[in-house]
Amino acid sequence: MPKRLRLTRRFPVAMTEDGYRRLRRFSRDTGLEEGEALSFLFENFDSVINEDTFGHRLNLFQSTLEDRKK
Repeated sequence: MPKRLRLTRRFPVAMTEDGYRRLRRFSRDTGLEEGEALSFLFENFDSVINEDTFGHRLNLFQSTLEDRKK
């Protein structure tokens, strides 16, 4: 029996404009609401990410983070 979808956790999230646009596009393409889309991505995180490129992309993001905050 599938788990019931209960969105019980709410938290303030700050996202880049690019990240938010990508979330909205993913949400629209899948027919999910934005909260449902985030739940899907995090519940299935290990199978959604590409392990070969994840570390590299994370390092790139972290290396530009301080400059992007200015």
